[in-house]
Amino acid sequence: MALTLTSESNQGTLDLDRAHVFHSWSAQGTLTPLVIAGGLGSRVWDFDGKNYLDFSSQLVNVNIGHQHPAVISAIKEQAEQLTTIAPSTANLTRGEAARRITNLAPQGFHKVFFTNGGADANENAIRMARLHTGRDKVLSTYRSYHGNTGAAIVATGDWRRMPNEFARGHVHFFGPYLYRSEFWASTPEEESARALHHLERVIQGEGPQTIAAILLESIPGTAGVLLPPPGYLAGVRELCDRYGIVLILDEVMAGFGRSGRWFAFEGYDVVPDLITFAKGVNSGYVPTGGVIICDEIASDFDSTVFPGGLTYSGHPLAMASIVGALDAMADEGIVENAARIGREAIGPALAELAEKHDLIGEVRGEGVFWAIELVADATTREPLPAAVMGRIKTALVGRGLLPFVQDNRIHVVPPCTVTDDEVAEAMAAYDAVLTDVSKGL
Repeated sequence: MALTLTSESNQGTLDLDRAHVFHSWSAQGTLTPLVIAGGLGSRVWDFDGKNYLDFSSQLVNVNIGHQHPAVISAIKEQAEQLTTIAPSTANLTRGEAARRITNLAPQGFHKVFFTNGGADANENAIRMARLHTGRDKVLSTYRSYHGNTGAAIVATGDWRRMPNEFARGHVHFFGPYLYRSEFWASTPEEESARALHHLERVIQGEGPQTIAAILLESIPGTAGVLLPPPGYLAGVRELCDRYGIVLILDEVMAGFGRSGRWFAFEGYDVVPDLITFAKGVNSGYVPTGGVIICDEIASDFDSTVFPGGLTYSGHPLAMASIVGALDAMADEGIVENAARIGREAIGPALAELAEKHDLIGEVRGEGVFWAIELVADATTREPLPAAVMGRIKTALVGRGLLPFVQDNRIHVVPPCTVTDDEVAEAMAAYDAVLTDVSKGL
């Protein structure tokens, strides 16, 4: 290895981490991070050779799996030719990446503004919507996460917004979530209709003439993999059209194969005005993200300066990783594999687990984007306590499975390349751990 490392060991890595690394969303003194030294496909390992099946896809972003050779090769080839260039220049790899992305988008989308990740994609989409409409307010749901920058974190609905509310013009509303309905609904259709009525009343109460955008995750991810009920996203589109509001769909987590489609919104009879992305577009191999801009909004800036930019917008190494990832995903049928594995393997297996375990209140999802909602009481739907969820997470890691645990849920979010055998292995781990936990309650 060309790099000179202090110690290629678990302990040496932990020592360096404790001494010098400041971690996000954490009390630093409580951490004992898992050491990861390498990975391939759906698996990662530490320096001692301990192997883990990655059913978190890290942060639900490694859609193509770890160390895919096509993406690694694309990055290497670009590094040998040109490692960096200013965003104001024309670069062939950047153009190719944008062309591939817009070719996957709906008709009427021909431009991409590249960012460094999902948070600043949402940040710039909000800016575009405000400039396009001349309005200020942005509506988003309480059950959402849009990133950790100024406007994106205030658009977020969960607790992380509260210490960071320094941006202006944000309003929150309740989206649909039938299992814990805010609207006393008993069917998906009722939930959809009542949630749309609630949203329209919020629009009317805030004043439509003050609202620039509605920002929604096509499928809220961190908030619980909340599939939109029938007609909901199409209904939001209709409200936006009625009141002259820009619809921004956040596909940062749900996009590029995660739902079993290139874009999650393709399954819900809706076309937004702005599409934000990151994560799965290149599986996080190099930091990148962006906004796919409809032609009407893009044309606003044909003769007017767009007041925004980033030093690393369209960075060549990131662009090469996008080209490599999207070409490999298309050539190898990776999106189709995600759809099939959800339909034939993950979905049926989770349904069996739900029948077997009283702790499971609901399973929901599609593609490789699922949640197991765990409850202390099936009748009252009281969430399983944090201490028990901590035990579950520790036990799963002990069995060699990296889980994505959020609140009272296990999110089942492997790479889109996951195999049937790997799904079976993960399900056996979930089953064993839930069985053991049930005995201890």
